[in-house]
Amino acid sequence: MDSIICPLCQSHHIHAFDRVHGRLYMDCEDCGLIHMATGDRPDAATELARYQNHQNNPNDQGYRRFLDRLVAPLVGRLVPGMEGLDYGSGPGPTLSVMLREQGYVMSIYDPFFSVDLHALDRSYDFVTCTEVAEHFFEPGKEFERLNGLIRPGGFLAVMTETYHDQVFAEWRYARDETHVVFYRKKTLQWIADWLDWSTCFSGKDVVIYKKPID
Repeated sequence: MDSIICPLCQSHHIHAFDRVHGRLYMDCEDCGLIHMATGDRPDAATELARYQNHQNNPNDQGYRRFLDRLVAPLVGRLVPGMEGLDYGSGPGPTLSVMLREQGYVMSIYDPFFSVDLHALDRSYDFVTCTEVAEHFFEPGKEFERLNGLIRPGGFLAVMTETYHDQVFAEWRYARDETHVVFYRKKTLQWIADWLDWSTCFSGKDVVIYKKPID
């Protein structure tokens, strides 16, 4: 079996979870992450084609309301003028536009649509990651990178649907072949404990982490 180590916590305590839509998924007993077997992951061309179909537009009021589920609880913790990074901004950056409108200085990074490596060479008061964490092939390395991008006392705001023992094959997240990892609430808390972040959950799909000052 090709997936023998959890890509988040590096545990060997994993087992086959489900095979749906022709893809095998594994489950980690330690951190609770569900991940797609490496041999079933999409290639870069498949990922790009899928992302290019996303209809993300700053003028779409429905999309803005969707993103506000993360923006509203985040800005309550910020001060205008703070510097932020939208990590995984997608083909139509919108979250950064919304935050600029509220007085924040925003940068964007996306491995397909805004490959600005200079944006990863500095640190920020806050980082946003909306509907992105489920695409991480190596979530352990990605969260370590995010931790390095955040200044002491800063915030990471993540939006991703969590798994709550629903029928996996019927879950819309599992139908998307570019969704390669799935988090339980337990998993999101494991990340906080690992990186010594404090945690605040907002609704069913938003978590805001705070990095310690020291």
